[in-house]
Amino acid sequence: MRSFETDVQKIKYKVLRAVAEHALNERMEDVYYSVPLEVIPGRKPTMRCCIYKERAIVGERVHTALGGDRGDNVIQVIDIACDECPVDRYTVSNACRGCLAHRCMKACPKGAISRTKSGKMEIDPEKCIHCGRCAKACPYEAITENVRPCERACKVGAIKMNDMQKAEINYDKCISCGACVFQCPFGAVVDNSSIVDAIKLLQQADHRGYYTVAIVAPAIASQFKGVKLGQVKQALRNLGFHDVVEAALGADMVAKKESKELAEKGFLTSSCCPAFVSYIKKHMPEMAEHISHNLSPMAELGKYIKENSAWPVKTVFIGPCTAKKEEQKLEHVRPWVDCVLTFEEMVALLDAADCAPEEQSELPVSDASYFGRIFARSGGLTEAVVESIKEQEIDFEPKAAVCSGIEQCKVALLKAKMGKLAENFIEGMACEGGCVNGAGAISHLPTDRRSVDTFAKTSSKEGVNMSVGSYETKF
Repeated sequence: MRSFETDVQKIKYKVLRAVAEHALNERMEDVYYSVPLEVIPGRKPTMRCCIYKERAIVGERVHTALGGDRGDNVIQVIDIACDECPVDRYTVSNACRGCLAHRCMKACPKGAISRTKSGKMEIDPEKCIHCGRCAKACPYEAITENVRPCERACKVGAIKMNDMQKAEINYDKCISCGACVFQCPFGAVVDNSSIVDAIKLLQQADHRGYYTVAIVAPAIASQFKGVKLGQVKQALRNLGFHDVVEAALGADMVAKKESKELAEKGFLTSSCCPAFVSYIKKHMPEMAEHISHNLSPMAELGKYIKENSAWPVKTVFIGPCTAKKEEQKLEHVRPWVDCVLTFEEMVALLDAADCAPEEQSELPVSDASYFGRIFARSGGLTEAVVESIKEQEIDFEPKAAVCSGIEQCKVALLKAKMGKLAENFIEGMACEGGCVNGAGAISHLPTDRRSVDTFAKTSSKEGVNMSVGSYETKF
């Protein structure tokens, strides 16, 4: 039995697994009808007001599992699932004493606060402009701020309530980091899946004459308790992939190139995290000229594999990041990466195919260096760039601002914009702690960073440059 951090993860897993089973058995004609009944059997509701609403929501989840509305951003809102969060931003709690000072009333610029017959205060939501002055003024801290979890999670202000009181995403601001997906307690915000696309790639490989390669992100080391990457590799091979390669090898390649670019330009922002890159382009475009021109490790390795293979290859990236799905759509990335799956999707797919990693023997894994593998956590990219500069004997002293989370990224970028940043390199990670805390990860434990470092130390490669070019394509 799989264990999950939340029941939202569990229901998502059930839907993805059921859809994957239908796709693997080529029974897609009844997927919209069958999967809701398979996931929500019986007659009694377990989560919502009635069994019919539960199944209707599962039906919408099936739609996103099949790819959703492909013309839109990868992050979507299931309207019917978004109906449980408090609407009034500021409310007066029972802690209100009905005091004589009425500081909250005096602080409100819109006259939205009045005294009730009981002497307690109340807020008129029609007049309230959500400035928060009343909450700061109350000596009893009796005025509470109710922020929807999705809104609180979004550090770029891309998700708000619409006129129907449902969450709505402004895609001009959204960076596809998936923070809202991970934090929504009802699973109303979701990422469109490519699980069926991946299955089709595997099913059609022999018929269409191409090989399939899974590129697995280094954060995988933190995702399973008691399971080694070699077992995951064997599971993916049993699933149908012709080969499985560490994305950390691509990280080694990027570290070597990015260190040279940093020395040449004197100031640089990293290009590895697609959500961070998207943040700069959408929210601070004047800093876009400083983004590294190198591909991300995912795209760099996909390019290397395809260019060095004698036969056609289809690549599937597997990692913890929802923003990678948006990156894959980019014109300069699409030729090198054919599909992106999250770790959540990978587990559902492996279980649907009876290829659970826990039950596999261990294959050897030795593609990347220690430095490539630690890209999975905050600070890892910086360590790799510093090491690469040292190995290449480049006469340049890197001074990095390691930014964990968009808020830290914003501060560093603003300082750089004003010429007040002491550092010459910004390592930006949209997820706090790095990729190990990505929205598509299975586990988000404090020990995950340590798991990544422990696995990284098992590398037989002695440095960044020792890994680059070490993988020989078998096709």
